[in-house]
Amino acid sequence: MASPVFRAPGVRERVAAGSGEHKPPPNIDRPEQDTMANIKSQIKRILTNQKATDRNRAAKSELRTAVREARKAIAAGDKAVAQEKVTIATRKLDKAVSKGVIHRNQAANRKSAIAKAAASL
Repeated sequence: MASPVFRAPGVRERVAAGSGEHKPPPNIDRPEQDTMANIKSQIKRILTNQKATDRNRAAKSELRTAVREARKAIAAGDKAVAQEKVTIATRKLDKAVSKGVIHRNQAANRKSAIAKAAASL
């Protein structure tokens, strides 16, 4: 059987090798039982990294949704709604840059593209 691997809280359940039965999720209060790390600080870092990963993933998803809604509003041709959605997307892009979720150049490129599309209305 493979050695235990640390996974996000929603993905902790594993199938027993070959039996098809589900093992109960490991003890979340004691993550050292579910990690390969032996050093206390590394166990803490694993948890911290997982939290940051989850937070960044959520932020990126929110960002993609905002940009998608802006593009959809531009495609619909409603100038007022499009301008509002572009403003929201721009704000979210700037916030993602300040939090270190995406690079500032990527945000600048995305803002430029949606602003250019909105200006063509």
